[in-house]
Amino acid sequence: MSHFPFLLISVILLTGTGWIPSCQTPVQSGEAGRSQPEKGNPVRPGAWDTEAYFPLLRGKSFGLVCNHTATIGVTHLVDSLTRAGLRPTRLFAPEHGFRGDLPDGHHIGHRKDEITGLDIMSLYGDQRKPTAESLSDLDLVVFDIQDVGARFYTYLSTLHYVLEACAEAGIPVVVLDRPNPNGHYVDGPVLRMAWQSFVGMHPVPVVYGMTIGEYATMICGEGWLKEGIKPALTVIPLTHYERQLPYHLPDRPSPNLPDMRSVWLYPSLCLLEGTAMSVGRGTDYPFQLIGHPDLRDGDTFFTPVSRPESTQPPLRGRECRGFDLSTQDPLGLFGRRRLDLSWILKTHAAFPDPDAYFLSSGFFDKLAGSDLLRRQIQQGLNEDQIRASWKDDLERFKVLRARYLLYPDVPSP
Repeated sequence: MSHFPFLLISVILLTGTGWIPSCQTPVQSGEAGRSQPEKGNPVRPGAWDTEAYFPLLRGKSFGLVCNHTATIGVTHLVDSLTRAGLRPTRLFAPEHGFRGDLPDGHHIGHRKDEITGLDIMSLYGDQRKPTAESLSDLDLVVFDIQDVGARFYTYLSTLHYVLEACAEAGIPVVVLDRPNPNGHYVDGPVLRMAWQSFVGMHPVPVVYGMTIGEYATMICGEGWLKEGIKPALTVIPLTHYERQLPYHLPDRPSPNLPDMRSVWLYPSLCLLEGTAMSVGRGTDYPFQLIGHPDLRDGDTFFTPVSRPESTQPPLRGRECRGFDLSTQDPLGLFGRRRLDLSWILKTHAAFPDPDAYFLSSGFFDKLAGSDLLRRQIQQGLNEDQIRASWKDDLERFKVLRARYLLYPDVPSP
């Protein structure tokens, strides 16, 4: 492609007429689990274009980096591959595990997949990057994980380390692209590299408006891997993808994002995880409730408890006063197209001890990408003043981002 003269990246064009399964119904508010096929939705994830990448895998020893969101129709990708005679040599699992059923923050060790019997190497916990040994018998690696479009979602960091390890080993990477449910806007403070962490690896805003395939090309094209190394990268693209249209995920992308309302609130509310507030982990409505036992304002009460998806939620067992966002119109949230700072500003103003609002661990600064947003809130700046401070960085990022887009962009709000 002309955008990448310095980088071996290919995009497989969808010219085949092979089997493409029907799309799936969105997970609606309050629903969980797998949805049923729906007619008429034209968007097709890269994994569904089997004619584009199955030939790349035949006769090869390959690794598969994915979780429960990697599906062809309603069937897990590893099961589909195995049935087609394309059995992976090794599986790699991000946070929440290969089948996506482990609680938040749970560090998993290496294990076997109970269904296929294949070895799974964990990429969350002590070992976040594939080892040279784990790649030594592979010809290529396939990556397929649903992203939600927020910088602090850890699957981006897993992507980074997979690309880096494969570049070091001289192994090609195939990324099966998926729609970004928050891909219709770009907003938030841009990360400063002094605050780089597993919840923020790259100098991008909180909401970057790119699919996982586009983001992979940017990581490689901008030389963000160690010493600027680059793997041979192939992206299997989406078909009929339009960023400005709401894309409803067929399954929860991780245990604490149960519906589209939580997915569209997540980029704004996750910043509160660096504060004393609960964001509803340990309740029926994670990332739809905000509160604290000592908050001086609020229209609802809730008590976080231990649940399978969050065994040790913040403020467990303590009644919290706060705000219930679980009745907000999901499509209204989609149409907002901007990071919402109002809940941080409101809860900061209503918290009795301003010095204890932000966690002493510095986690808020890691989520925000620097200490600037915290200092602005502590200084009493309003949302318009804070947003004005992002403008120049956002404009520069949009110019950079445009080099790597594989699908038409949307106009800025």
